[in-house]
Amino acid sequence: MEVGHIHWLGHASFRVDDEGKSIYVDPWKLPQNAPKADIIFITHSHYDHFSPDDIAKIRTADTVIVCPEDVVDQVKGNVRKAGPGQSLDVEGLSVTAIPAYNLSKKFHPKESQWIGYLIKLSNGTSIYHAGDTDFAPEMRTLRVDVALLPCGGTYTMDAKEAAQAANTFKPKLLIPMHFGDIVGSVKDAETVKSLFKGDTLIKKPER
Repeated sequence: MEVGHIHWLGHASFRVDDEGKSIYVDPWKLPQNAPKADIIFITHSHYDHFSPDDIAKIRTADTVIVCPEDVVDQVKGNVRKAGPGQSLDVEGLSVTAIPAYNLSKKFHPKESQWIGYLIKLSNGTSIYHAGDTDFAPEMRTLRVDVALLPCGGTYTMDAKEAAQAANTFKPKLLIPMHFGDIVGSVKDAETVKSLFKGDTLIKKPER
């Protein structure tokens, strides 16, 4: 699968190029010359996912920001609220907010209504950015082409849990994330690759 349009920017931060549009998810620690954003998706309010400074680097007057309820009041402009299970049309893209929470940890409670995003691109490719989550039951029935799953442990799924999740809903391609900064290492990503029965791509962060 061609994934040159999917750029891992480190940790949980991604940029996806879609027919001339730049789509960001959880932009953090961006370089000054990062392309301007058409759409920014924020999964939750933790500082390493919701970074007002990084948003300011890439937003324009036309940038659409999609975020959960506890982020809405912290940003201005063209802001769309998204909650677990909600489907939205965002600039012509079909988007579904997938619940993201911890099952046995306290860092991301289900009550916070934080989310990941299932985004269908213009060419029909579906990309799932899981946000900060464990292997939640809502993930079991997903049907996606590309899954971006955390694997660093401590605050999210660890490598074994990420592989278990992927082996359950079977994305065509798995790209591990949420390692190499704060928690986790490339060794965790390699463990995911060894345990997932499908295709895994370990990307290097673009800084």
